[in-house]
Amino acid sequence: MSPQADDRSPNASSRAPWGLLRATVAAVLAIVFIAAAIGFVGFLSQLRGSETKPDRRADGIVVLTGGSSRVSDAMELLAAGYGKRLLISGVRPTNDASDISRSLPDSHSWLACCVDLDRSAVNTRSNAAETRRWAHERGFKSLIVVTSNYHMPRASVELSHAMPDIVLIPFAVVGDKWRDEPWWTNGATVRLVLSEYVKYVAAEVRVRLADLGLDLTPESPDQPSGSLSQHRPATAEAN
Repeated sequence: MSPQADDRSPNASSRAPWGLLRATVAAVLAIVFIAAAIGFVGFLSQLRGSETKPDRRADGIVVLTGGSSRVSDAMELLAAGYGKRLLISGVRPTNDASDISRSLPDSHSWLACCVDLDRSAVNTRSNAAETRRWAHERGFKSLIVVTSNYHMPRASVELSHAMPDIVLIPFAVVGDKWRDEPWWTNGATVRLVLSEYVKYVAAEVRVRLADLGLDLTPESPDQPSGSLSQHRPATAEAN
């Protein structure tokens, strides 16, 4: 019996580390899942279900293009006197003023006097960089930020990180689909929200690491003045 016991003991000792490893991996995955679920609930709590006018005016207004009615809502805020100028950030280089003029014919006078067009931004991070330059060039200390409700949390992270010296006032645009039915009943909206949550988490992690001096993806230097076109707004890229 003694030789048989000796034969089994090496196998038993070799299985022990694998069992411990599996238990550790399972515990880590469970923690990650719980943290992701809690974070997702927190993300959802930031999404507004209805549009609310800003409770104060600001020096300027910036709209991050990509969702339906963002630009038109921003123009309405400008016309109502909520800001001195409007920056439309993320416009496609191939578009011209006639595109937005056709969709917003009543805004022609405002387009001609008080709108700046950013054609350089290609994502939310570059939206923030161009907005910072625009605001600093004009000495603005406060901005109303216009973007879709699902995009606002990530936009706030990027803009706050880029412009800690500027007061940001969110104006979340709520789309028709969001108002007409619960977001979780529409497959396309569910995918959109989950995708935006992943991007939001990535932005939060990158910004927090950057605050610790660990910027793994350094931002490109601000472009010189002139990358903004004045009085030529148009439709734009999606965020």
